[in-house]
Amino acid sequence: MSKINTDTNEESTMLEIDNLHVSADDTGILRGIDLDVDGGELHAIMGPNGSGKSTLAKALAGHEAYEIDEGDVTYKGKDLLELEADDRAHEGVFLAFQYPVEIPGVTQMTFLRTALNSIREANGKDPMSAGEFLELAREKLDELDLPEDMLKRSLNEGFSGGEKKRNEIFQMAVLQPELCLLDETDSGLDIDALQIVADGINRMREDEDRSMVLITHYERILEYVEPDHVHVMLGGQIAKSGGPELAEKLEEKGYDWIEEETGIQRSPQQAEGALTS
Repeated sequence: MSKINTDTNEESTMLEIDNLHVSADDTGILRGIDLDVDGGELHAIMGPNGSGKSTLAKALAGHEAYEIDEGDVTYKGKDLLELEADDRAHEGVFLAFQYPVEIPGVTQMTFLRTALNSIREANGKDPMSAGEFLELAREKLDELDLPEDMLKRSLNEGFSGGEKKRNEIFQMAVLQPELCLLDETDSGLDIDALQIVADGINRMREDEDRSMVLITHYERILEYVEPDHVHVMLGGQIAKSGGPELAEKLEEKGYDWIEEETGIQRSPQQAEGALTS
């Protein structure tokens, strides 16, 4: 599958993935991913369960459960695969989890201020005082229509599914990453929560240098967040790429036509997770 790149100016390319193969527990999952993401672009990655979407996001973020078997990933001109997970975060890579974890006893404010100051210090900036951070956090909470008492709660503990997903967007708004990897941030959300999450993503897109990779099963969030490119993953590969109209076609016709068109097969388990027409 050829690499997708709409801009030949290398200086504008934030993320370049070349022939990436990834496995977990000695099982191959990604089988040759090629993808270029330019600064300011939002790429939506769609596909059935088991196609490798979340594996791609976690491998890029440096999750220790995933082994890089082959390929290269360049981020802002640096070899991303040579960096530890915390160094990737310091460089501006952010992963919004599909299933955010709960950390009892650690307040949101403590967690986020520690994370933000770690990034600032790694980039030669002075740490924020508690007062400065509180002012920033309140500003972002207000933008996302979230209650201030969220800062006093333990990280994700007792949060509903929708609160956890909105909290991921809040964290992203505070940390201001350059590359946002959003792993099914829209799953399990009702329409009101979906709109809040989408509004947060769109606010982050106002920075023309920030790039996003949005992983989703459904076209629904793309009614509120317009991608620059849409990619379909099947069998650990990018089987097809296009514009926003591709997501609409997937919603209407499912994935079978791509399998037939490309010859890329998926397992029965993946077929069970396919969109239906």
